[in-house]
Amino acid sequence: MSDVSLAQDVPPPAERQRIAASPQEARSPQDLRGLHYPLGRWVPTPGTQVEVAPGIHWLRMPLPFGLDHINLWALDAGDGPNGGWALVDTGVNMGITKKYWEMLFAGPLAGKPVTRIIVTHYHPDHLGLAGWLCRRWNVPLEIARTEYLLARTLTLDVRDAPPPEAVDFSIRAGWPDEAVEGLRQKPWGNFSKIVSPLPAGFKRIRDKDVLTIGSRRWTVVTGRGHAPEHSCLVSDDGIMISGDQVLPRITSNVSVYPTEPYADPLGDWLESIDRLRRIDAGVLVLPAHNEPFTGLHIRLDQLAEDHQDKLEKLQAFCAEPRTAFESFATLFRKPVGESDYGIATGEAVAHLHWLEERGKVRRILGSDGVDRFVAIA
Repeated sequence: MSDVSLAQDVPPPAERQRIAASPQEARSPQDLRGLHYPLGRWVPTPGTQVEVAPGIHWLRMPLPFGLDHINLWALDAGDGPNGGWALVDTGVNMGITKKYWEMLFAGPLAGKPVTRIIVTHYHPDHLGLAGWLCRRWNVPLEIARTEYLLARTLTLDVRDAPPPEAVDFSIRAGWPDEAVEGLRQKPWGNFSKIVSPLPAGFKRIRDKDVLTIGSRRWTVVTGRGHAPEHSCLVSDDGIMISGDQVLPRITSNVSVYPTEPYADPLGDWLESIDRLRRIDAGVLVLPAHNEPFTGLHIRLDQLAEDHQDKLEKLQAFCAEPRTAFESFATLFRKPVGESDYGIATGEAVAHLHWLEERGKVRRILGSDGVDRFVAIA
């Protein structure tokens, strides 16, 4: 699974040139596509930190994916028996990530224990080292119930070959025969390879909970679509830890998976965008990828408009019956290689299901076992 959609936002050429600014300019505030980056394009080196607001420290860890980084957050809870560090998200379970954590514990975070591990959602770059950190510091994992249970399920689901439901999902999406056969030959269950063993229990966080960390009170705001119960944290002084629910320059992956093949996650995602507009427009957003920014409502509008544009194009494309596989060219700017068939299928099916749920297309199951969708006049 991926945090990032294949249909990523791509800045116009003039803005891409601005991104390639000198290192010194990158440390200065920048404005880009309606958003303001108070720290510019500067990022901390892994194993170091920068304080983005009093008591809020920005950490960055590498990822072994096309998206090569994740932002993590260390919140200073003060001194005394209830003090220490609260960590939000953890990075992937890799030796190099553990090394960088140890550098932080021996350096910028030294002198106080880690007393809380909070995870926004179940994806491996966010949850991957949660178990290791919880055991190292003898603290519970704080996470939404659905995210914990789904993660536990995925860590246990390891097989020599994919289940029949996963193969059927690719067939119904219209994959070429050779791609389906290639899927049959692959092992199933890579999730557990990059997630350290989870604690047997957890401490539940849920929508509207208030977490007191130091002098701040953080309200949990739940988003859906990218993950089933994604926890954003919004402080009483105007700071939002957004995880993957709001990213400034890339689009979060919203997909249907074989585990819930008739789901409507894009409907959840667009409803969450409307809900997040209740948050003050002036908050400083601390995202899991890219850099801190302001302009929350502008970004929410951009995300909604991007999906609506794709939905309109996809509905027009379905003037004739179309498979999810055939719709790749309509939804994605670049050709989709076989290694990306899985993520592309999940996103394409999510868009088709949104149209189907709202009576804009209907599904036709062919004698070949393939789902085709045709627009309803």
